[in-house]
Amino acid sequence: MSHSVSAASTGTSSPGAGDDTGVHAALDVEPDDEDRPGPPPPAPADENGRAARRTPSAPAAPTAGPADAADLPPNRYDSRELSWLEFNARVLALAEDTSQPLLERAKFLSIFASNLDEFYMVRVAGLKRRDEAGLAVRGADGLTPREQLSRIAARTQELSGKHARVFLDDVAPALEDAGIHIIDWSQVTESARPRLTDWFARQVFPVLTPLAVDPAHPFPYISNQSLNLAVAVHDPETGTEHFARVKVPNNVPRLVRVGDPDETGLGETGLGETDREAWFLPIEDLIAENLDQLFEGMRVVEHHVFRVTRNADLEVEEDRDEDLLQALERELARRRFGPPVRLEITDSMSEHMLELLLRELDVDPHDVVQVPGLLDLSALMELLSLNRPELKDPVFVPATHPAFSEGETPRSVFATLREGDVLVHHPYDSFSTSVHRFIEQAASDPKVLAIKQTLYRTSGDSPIVESLIDAAEAGKQVVAVVEIKARFDERANIGWARALERAGVHVVYGLVGLKTHCKAVLVVRQEGPTIKRYCHLGTGNYNPKTARLYEDIGLFTADETIAADLTDLFNVLTGYARRSSYRKLLVAPYGLRRGIVDRIDGERERAERGETAGIRIKVNGLVDEQVIDALYRASAAGVPVDLVVRGLCSLRAGVPGLSENIRVRSILGRFLEHSRIFHFVGADEHWIGSADMMHRNLDRRVEALVPVTDPRLTAQLDDVLDSATAPPTRCWILEPDGSWDPWPVAAGHDHEGMAVSDHQVQLLRRHQAAQ
Repeated sequence: MSHSVSAASTGTSSPGAGDDTGVHAALDVEPDDEDRPGPPPPAPADENGRAARRTPSAPAAPTAGPADAADLPPNRYDSRELSWLEFNARVLALAEDTSQPLLERAKFLSIFASNLDEFYMVRVAGLKRRDEAGLAVRGADGLTPREQLSRIAARTQELSGKHARVFLDDVAPALEDAGIHIIDWSQVTESARPRLTDWFARQVFPVLTPLAVDPAHPFPYISNQSLNLAVAVHDPETGTEHFARVKVPNNVPRLVRVGDPDETGLGETGLGETDREAWFLPIEDLIAENLDQLFEGMRVVEHHVFRVTRNADLEVEEDRDEDLLQALERELARRRFGPPVRLEITDSMSEHMLELLLRELDVDPHDVVQVPGLLDLSALMELLSLNRPELKDPVFVPATHPAFSEGETPRSVFATLREGDVLVHHPYDSFSTSVHRFIEQAASDPKVLAIKQTLYRTSGDSPIVESLIDAAEAGKQVVAVVEIKARFDERANIGWARALERAGVHVVYGLVGLKTHCKAVLVVRQEGPTIKRYCHLGTGNYNPKTARLYEDIGLFTADETIAADLTDLFNVLTGYARRSSYRKLLVAPYGLRRGIVDRIDGERERAERGETAGIRIKVNGLVDEQVIDALYRASAAGVPVDLVVRGLCSLRAGVPGLSENIRVRSILGRFLEHSRIFHFVGADEHWIGSADMMHRNLDRRVEALVPVTDPRLTAQLDDVLDSATAPPTRCWILEPDGSWDPWPVAAGHDHEGMAVSDHQVQLLRRHQAAQ
């Protein structure tokens, strides 16, 4: 092992670098909602038991009093918003990285665009709401909402311009060289134009609706994230000029395949077996070329593409609504009418056209983002469907964990767990032959009496949900805590909630005022004269699709104390239990923050006594001030602190007199680093769970951390942390000035004679070798 440990007398351990040149990043950007009230008291149930359906409120979480901060400088936190933008800049860096397969680089350009959309719809929208409401309270970073918005606008324009240039000057030419051509109308051959025009007339023209703007036609509503053409037309009879808007339909491909007539045809993917040559025309170019058909008798003067991003934050009065599901459905219908928070335009748009859009959309000029070339590069994800395996990451098939892989007939998960705990590491270990098999076997086992599970996000064709339905139909007691407020998955979760209810599953929606984010399954089984309980607690969602893309840890256990804790937790989620402490679990919003801070303080106290101490934490976000301050104090006491933070990080690392013993790195790659692991070296404690060190996780969500104590399993967690924090591992390093520097700057450089390694590749090879 290469644990980062030291005694106080040895000072700081050598700063292991970490750099990464990869990140698959889908982002969960939810507001902190500092301006919102805490959970309301529960409403009494009526004679139909409706309060049970909308679920009870949580008891108010005890607030840990802020530690005395007099010994810490006031400017010790970086802006979480700007930190998020730097995270997305690291995603963009992957698109620049020529060591990545070409279509994977295109994918990262798409992810960058999608991430930025969500950031504006939620985070920027929240800041605007506070600014417009006159809430000029400064955040922990010392900035007001208006100052934050100003800095966000400047950095976004810079990153958006770079994003476009990476595509236009780098990725697009490389795609051309590889035979993948994204062209404009002028590049369409004369022989292909009639076919395109015919396809337009049959497939696109009928669904287009040009909307004029004049005294009889008010300015049309521009829906969120829609692509639009702003068109100026001249009336030859009156000599006047008019404005019209044409919405680009979202039910046709954004990138229209320009194919050979003897092959699969227009708009199709997969010409031939290898797609060696493929031409794509953006649908907006095809519409623009045929605008004369929409405005007969008029002369098209100019046309420009634009796109609006709107506030997508939902406001549900949970304490006033009788039925949370119905209330959320109403809010979802209103989401597309949220106020605009960003206007994206091409850099060729004329001044008078821009002024018209700003006036009619009521958009602040600071919220305009000018983009050279194509708008909304999230469409590049469509290129991943091309049959060009040499331009993608090698196909990866997760392997069955050795504990579950005996013989041709799958061994009983329950028999395995009676022999000891099992730790699975996705996507390296198969989700389907571990987590899904656990639930599937529980559903079909006649000895199983009950299954209780939380569902935060899952796929549209989830076998997990099907297994729960099967279990309910078999007469078992099945409880599903479905979090219908999971951002941007609300509609899908509402659909599954209703399907589960129809099958007889007891569905509850968590606690009023809190999101249920913990990942837990409890299976109750009759074994002879006794009842035995089996548990799974993890860091990731019960989603078989993302389990192949997200890196997560899961613990299977039959530990009676953990099972008793999980039983109590489900009683809190489904009933009116008011438990705020647990035997082994750390549960938010009650004791999780306090539990983490106490353990950090414990390492500090060990260092002050001259004992071995050390802290290693891997999370997606680190924003909570109390946790950060505890880490600063541990650093001051000489505790070596190694943090692996994928995204947001408000902590300032390596600052003399504040955090010189803290090293922060970010690893991004083929898989989305998603697990949360905590290692307190002096106490020899390892924890995993669903919670990041952020306000929303610690104060407004039900989260759970579980201890991992079996030496076989803690060794597995140590291997993950050792690899992530090893000096030669590629990553980004957080510098004292808040910048993130790649390590190494160029792939292939050595660090003190050691070959540079990729964290995920190393873990992939280890798991394959273990099979």
